[in-house]
Amino acid sequence: MKTYQSDEIKNVVLLGSSGSGKTTLAEAMAFEGKVIERRGAIESDSTISDYTEIEHIYKRSIYSSLLFTEFNSRKLNIFDTPGSDDFCGGLFSAFAVADTGVMLFNAQNGFEVGSEIQARYARKYAKPLIGFVNQLDSEKANWDMTIESIRESSPVKPVVVQFPVNPGPDFDSIVDVLTMKMYKFKGDTGIREEMEIPAELNDRVEEYRSILVETAAENDEALMEKFFDEGALTIDEVRKGLSLGVAHQGMMPIFCGSGKMDIGVKRLMEFVINVTPSPDKAIPMKLNDGTPIVADMSAETVLYVFKTAVEQHIGEVSYFRVISGKVVEGQELVNSANGNKEKISQMFAVAGKNRVKVAEMCAGDIGCTVKLKSTKTDNTLSTSGDVKIEPAMMPSPRYRCAVRAVNTSDEEKLGELLNRMRAEDPTILVEYSKELKQTILQGQGEHHLNILKWTLANQHKLEVEFFAPRISYRETITKVAQAGYRHKKQSGGAGQFGEVHMIIEPYTEGMPDPVKYKVDGKDLNINIKSKDEVELEWGGKLVFCSAIVGGSIDARFLPAIQKGVMEKMEEGPLTGSYARDIRVVVYDGKMHPVDSNELSFKLAGRNAFKEAFRTAGPKIMEPIYSVEVLVPSDKMGDVMSDLQNRRSIIEGMGSEKGLEKITARVPLAEMYRYSTTLSSLTNGRATHTMKFASYEQVPSDVQDKLLKAYAETENED
Repeated sequence: MKTYQSDEIKNVVLLGSSGSGKTTLAEAMAFEGKVIERRGAIESDSTISDYTEIEHIYKRSIYSSLLFTEFNSRKLNIFDTPGSDDFCGGLFSAFAVADTGVMLFNAQNGFEVGSEIQARYARKYAKPLIGFVNQLDSEKANWDMTIESIRESSPVKPVVVQFPVNPGPDFDSIVDVLTMKMYKFKGDTGIREEMEIPAELNDRVEEYRSILVETAAENDEALMEKFFDEGALTIDEVRKGLSLGVAHQGMMPIFCGSGKMDIGVKRLMEFVINVTPSPDKAIPMKLNDGTPIVADMSAETVLYVFKTAVEQHIGEVSYFRVISGKVVEGQELVNSANGNKEKISQMFAVAGKNRVKVAEMCAGDIGCTVKLKSTKTDNTLSTSGDVKIEPAMMPSPRYRCAVRAVNTSDEEKLGELLNRMRAEDPTILVEYSKELKQTILQGQGEHHLNILKWTLANQHKLEVEFFAPRISYRETITKVAQAGYRHKKQSGGAGQFGEVHMIIEPYTEGMPDPVKYKVDGKDLNINIKSKDEVELEWGGKLVFCSAIVGGSIDARFLPAIQKGVMEKMEEGPLTGSYARDIRVVVYDGKMHPVDSNELSFKLAGRNAFKEAFRTAGPKIMEPIYSVEVLVPSDKMGDVMSDLQNRRSIIEGMGSEKGLEKITARVPLAEMYRYSTTLSSLTNGRATHTMKFASYEQVPSDVQDKLLKAYAETENED
């Protein structure tokens, strides 16, 4: 295999809804480039990109696959990505290193919710898009409906380059208004015959051609001037205008065909080669500080590892893009994350499950290597070791559950495997919560985590169970309260004595220091002597003040009192949850010249705080999440009704490119398995995002249930 220069490489990611035919198109592209001798099929588990056991079981892409093809003296690196949003991590990794997206549309369904989701991701990564209306050989294929839905819903302006002559089971011909040719295909061989466009299609051709040329001219002043003067542009001039429009994400050229029948695949590849940017012309990747780094073959060698995977019989495989310079087999590079040297002992061009050994790769190319010692996803390898590429953006988790091994003796093994799987899939988050005393697993959806569960059971022989996680409640107070506590213990010899009187009240940021309280109906003047503001690990603050007068408590015992208060805040009096946002003012107490010590005052402070807390209008607070739902209009009512049943507060509703958008604030306690319910309500046509917003007080009926449940737990203990 030859070494391709930067200007001979195109990096493309295939995206689109589940069922849009990305894997089948990728197979046809590999076949056209002679990387494979015959095309495989999803039904027979023979495609080069969907090659894992779990993908064969589900008959769809679960993981993002890299493959390449060689066509017209160019190398196309192609990412076949999952359509399900549960597995969007693979798409995000591909976006990090690909330069152009090809958005597939199922000609039976048009612009779907999945199309909107993935188009939104493309905008976030500023990736140019080309559209490909696929599956025009289907019985229910509808070209006009598909194009109209794209026009209505796409955030990027579509412009038709091709249209089908006879969509449906007999589909075999397309008209290209750029080349002004009709292409007729022989069966599913990919062999095409160039023909003149029939006269009866002239009106349609003229309409599409006029829009195409005018849209191309809009992207360049010289082209626009020529278009106004002469009313026409050459093919090369149209290509130039389209190239500029695509690069600026201002338009999306639309092609058509059938990946399954290998119709229109060559023309799509030709357009990618002729119009889309090569790595040296594409939007450059960025360093950690935001500085762009150009794909310059003469610069320092820099590799960015965007994915790691563990494969049977091989071990760890590291997928990389050459950001700048050239990398050769046997070269030593330095990992900027840890300073360790890594030797690139072998390099491969990747064609899904197939690998082709190469000796050299240039800036912009994508490949893999094996058995790096200490390099993980998002690491940068370079000659100097001083370069760090900006890590890939990853979506926030939308589904969480608790996990444990069925056999408790496997807990340590479970922890090791989860951390390894987290390294392979950055959208999986694993955390042992000291507060909840549970291992919490987070991902993009229930199906996402069920695949992880299957992997543990079938590849690692480890049975686990998922269950609803506990909620990180918080406790606080709503009014001022006072309490005193005397700790006294005598057991022969030195005893224990400490007495503490304190006032506690709700704390809000910026509130002034207190000067007066009412205690037992009398005014108590306060003079703050010292103040310690503690930012709590779990959020909120403890403000601990001393207003001791006359030396009733020695200053050396104040840290012990504060420690006692902190201990009780770590195990709140109501439900054992963390307490937050409280100001404590110690204003009086007593000491004993012999028996007072730090332990005595810690216990006195702890118990005084506990007594005061119970009379300070204690409230349980729960985590509230901001939730945004994108849903088709015909499912809006069902989704709204379900959200209201989850104690949500609807904050807004609106339309976004053909979809309805609902924004709401929802308690985390009500969000367990929400992604599954949403999919069920909308037949998989809706999606949601969620992120932490704030802690808010729970309603009184919910608080009563929580207090009762905690009391029962304590009784059991």
